[in-house]
This record gives sequence, structure tokens and C-alpha cells, in this order.
Amino acid sequence: MEIRVVLDGPVPVYRQIVDGVRALCVSGKLEPGMKLPTVRELAASLGIHHNTVAQAYRVLAEDGWVEITNRRGVLVEYRQRPAEPDETAQQQEGKRLRHLVAELRGKGLSDRWIVMEVAAALEVQD
Repeated sequence: MEIRVVLDGPVPVYRQIVDGVRALCVSGKLEPGMKLPTVRELAASLGIHHNTVAQAYRVLAEDGWVEITNRRGVLVEYRQRPAEPDETAQQQEGKRLRHLVAELRGKGLSDRWIVMEVAAALEVQD
């Protein structure tokens, strides 16, 4: 599973994992029924504490992206792909993105860093 995390970034690591798994699900790289790495396996591969991965898996389960079972582990749930957003929704999300960029700039992050992070986030979905 290809997930990239930035340990010292503004987004908590557990949230980066949640976003990464969701993006992989939406892109079809993770299909329903697929088994995700164990908490300890993913933590070791990312170089983070296992509680961080456990927190991400709990959020994903609460949001209906995965099922956590005792015997089979963490499995990707079936979800319909989202419909293509209409123009109004695109405008709203564009506004939200611009606000986020302004917030990141306000925290002193460079435009280059922001572009690199957006590109990295989009790579997960390709």
C-alpha cells in the first residue's frame, strides 16, 4: 500500500493515513475485500507509532471505508464511487482549497512546498 506521510507537516499523521487510504479506495487501487496491512506492519513501514495507525484505522472504520475484524484483519468496504460534482460543488471546493492555501501561507509554508504536497496527494489517486 503506497501511503506517504510527512511527519512534521501541518496535517496530523493519522489524518494523512486516513486521506491516503480513502484516495486509494476512490481510485480503485484498493478494492472492496482487500486486506490492509496490520497496524504494526503499516506503522513499521511508515516509521511511526502503531497507535497512530490504529487511530487512522478506527476513523476509517467509523466513516465506513474499512471493516475491522478480529480474525481477518482490516478489510476495505464496498462503497460506490462518488458522482462527478456539479459546477456549484466545484466552486465551493475551489473556495475551500483557496482558504486552505491561504492558511498554509499564513503559517509560513512556501508556495513551492504547497505545490509539492498537492502533487504528492494527487499521485496517490493516479
